[in-house]
Amino acid sequence: MGCASCSTAVGEDGQVLGCKNNGGCSTGGCNKMNVFDWLADMEGPAQQYYDIVEVRFKNGRKEFFRNSNDLDLTTGDAVVVDVPNGHHIGHVSLQGELVRLQMRKRNVKDDDEIKSIYRIASQKDLDKFREVKKREMPTLYRTRQIILDLKLQMKLTDIEYQADNTKATFYYSADDRVDFRELIKVLASEFKIRVEMRQISLRQEAGRLGGIGSCGRELCCSTWLGDFKSVSTQAARYQNLSLNPSKLSGQCGRLKCCLNYELDTYMEALKDIPEVNRPLETQKGPAKLQKTDIFKKIMWFGYDDENTWYPLDVKRVHEIIELNKKGKKPVTLAEDMVDELPDDVGLNSDLVAMDKKFSKGKKNKKRKNKKRKFNPKNNRGNNKGNKPGNKKDNQG
Repeated sequence: MGCASCSTAVGEDGQVLGCKNNGGCSTGGCNKMNVFDWLADMEGPAQQYYDIVEVRFKNGRKEFFRNSNDLDLTTGDAVVVDVPNGHHIGHVSLQGELVRLQMRKRNVKDDDEIKSIYRIASQKDLDKFREVKKREMPTLYRTRQIILDLKLQMKLTDIEYQADNTKATFYYSADDRVDFRELIKVLASEFKIRVEMRQISLRQEAGRLGGIGSCGRELCCSTWLGDFKSVSTQAARYQNLSLNPSKLSGQCGRLKCCLNYELDTYMEALKDIPEVNRPLETQKGPAKLQKTDIFKKIMWFGYDDENTWYPLDVKRVHEIIELNKKGKKPVTLAEDMVDELPDDVGLNSDLVAMDKKFSKGKKNKKRKNKKRKFNPKNNRGNNKGNKPGNKKDNQG
């Protein structure tokens, strides 16, 4: 699947091999940064119709344009829009009241700086745009070679040609500032275009290139995530994740954005979990924290001389911490005190008495067996009269 808006699955002749719906796929599966207009079927007052439209360009880049000519637009339509020193072609991604909300979210003011939409793109405009897009890959390879020749410390990611074939935007990433004045001169003279260099972050670079994450799904930054929030290792600590950079880093080389998705839930659950900065003191010895299940509110503790972990409820942990602050130590992790019973009084005193009785009988039996031990001398003397050659026996 593919569509002209994301330039994926393009044939040898530059034709898109997708569903032929101009970016308006009913499933939304072939659109980068696709938005579902849940207010599309709701009729509102005509005089309150919002005249600004959200237009999507290559690799999900979106901008806002004013429908000053009152064109009858549909989501997915290719439109010719006004850009500085020329025109460009994009696809309508959102209309109506949701555009007002998106502008408020991105802090975009509704003023005269918003450019207008010229017209709906004709077939001639689309054919010319496809021919222009064929220049992108050769230009990308050639520009990378020029960067190597000039020994510039930068990574060229993508190139976007304007529909009128007069300007190209070069997207790159770099760790430090790059002096690309000589590069612009070489590119302008070789490709006969106006050059715009735009630096992007590593997260934006991964979003433009796309890919499959460790979860098995497409990258969030290339499908729906538009705002990048800072991610710290503290988010992994709160979620009890191992601080392994290879597992916590995404394809951009930075910490995964999804570490922030469940962070609020973990922070809410951690409010009831006590901070155990040192082992719990008991009469049996100090017990160290081994594991915490913040959702079940259970904490496991273990002694140094044992391999067994003892699960404790959060309330019980609070009680032991308060006892330790007062200088007291519970007998065990589970009990504060143990009631000692006399030896002759107890639940199993009758069983203990029977064990003592039978243990004495076994000792006496062993002594008798020792006295009756087999003696070979006594057997020899007793068996003399029983020999078959004895005279007394013959007489009888």
